[in-house]
Amino acid sequence: MVLCTGSIAYDYILTFKGRFKDHILLDKTHILNLSFLVDDLQKRRGGVAGNYAYNLALLGYPAAVLATAGNDATEYRDWLAAQGVDCRGLRLLDGELSATGFTTTDMDDNQLTGYYGGAMWRAGMLGLDDGPPDLEAVIIGPNDPSAMKRLVGECRDRGVPFVFDPAHQLPMMESDDVTESSRGAWIVIGNDYELELIQERTKRNMQGLLELSQVVVTTLGRSGSRITTRDDTVEIPAAPAAREMDPTGAGDAYRSGLVAGLLRGLDLGAAGRVASLSATYVVEHVGTIEHRYTRDEFCERHRDAFGSDVPDKFWAS
Repeated sequence: MVLCTGSIAYDYILTFKGRFKDHILLDKTHILNLSFLVDDLQKRRGGVAGNYAYNLALLGYPAAVLATAGNDATEYRDWLAAQGVDCRGLRLLDGELSATGFTTTDMDDNQLTGYYGGAMWRAGMLGLDDGPPDLEAVIIGPNDPSAMKRLVGECRDRGVPFVFDPAHQLPMMESDDVTESSRGAWIVIGNDYELELIQERTKRNMQGLLELSQVVVTTLGRSGSRITTRDDTVEIPAAPAAREMDPTGAGDAYRSGLVAGLLRGLDLGAAGRVASLSATYVVEHVGTIEHRYTRDEFCERHRDAFGSDVPDKFWAS
């Protein structure tokens, strides 16, 4: 089972049918004051812990959530449980609101996000003992920094493989914490901008990061992704999207697909292609966990996208 940590949140997703760059005057950034008339607004379940877990469940991989949320997430918890996700580690706290994100996306898939942490800021109260036993791996996603630090330490102490995925929490983390959270990681992952921040904070280049962790993954949006180990670098193409609706949450689905593939014994290329296709399903919907597919549909689409079958052992229990 994979333990998914981070936020349980509600996302307000706004779509701007224009380009941010057309509204930003570079000589006026010291008095930046922008207002966008958006064309669409959606409220959706989200948060990285829920996103990871749902995508793992879709791929048939046992998943659990470890997170704090408000009482407004009762319906969300029940929905996750109905998808087969173990929710014993999801604590709903009285008097708190769940984390809430407000993301505006433009026509170039650039995003501006405001995030209210809410109950997430109390996630440090939970440790591995609050979730299910016998974990194969833990995904440590953006969360209260004290919670991330605690989980990294517990995983390292217990020898549990962990994925370090700091994402939008990087600006809130001290340089030493980024370095220590990368040390001993199974996978360090981020988009190209986040990887640059990680390298800047740790004062290490890619080879230096690989002295701390086993695998470093850089996601590149429409350009696919790059999986780097101490011995090799594998370029993964993006799976073509039937339509591009909203990129929010695609990276979380990628992480779930990659972890599921590697834990089921796939090589880096095969696991990366599963991850890539998992991400593409998200892009085709507004919301992070609004997509759905069957095993047969996933296999057929994988064949169309990459000209190869998903290895049989991926589906073995």
